[in-house]
Amino acid sequence: MNYKIVRTDEYFKKLKKFIKKHPEVLDRYIKTIELLTIDPYHPSLRLHKLKGKLRVYYSVSINMKYRVVIDFVIRDNEIILIDIGTHDEVY
Repeated sequence: MNYKIVRTDEYFKKLKKFIKKHPEVLDRYIKTIELLTIDPYHPSLRLHKLKGKLRVYYSVSINMKYRVVIDFVIRDNEIILIDIGTHDEVY
């Protein structure tokens, strides 16, 4: 079963800005999103629930430095992309 990836306009703006600043990450980002649609529990994504003010969201890793914050709605098989960046600068 594939999951539906939902990209809001706000997220798309953040993504464009992020890729412009870090073009070397684009290929890895694409692979991460493709894998997320197929198997969000794949170990290489390092899916985990966040803590603190982001505790309602999850995170998947693009690489060891960058991540994507997601809202993982299992009942509708939807994954809503929220933010992208380093672990320190996200959201």
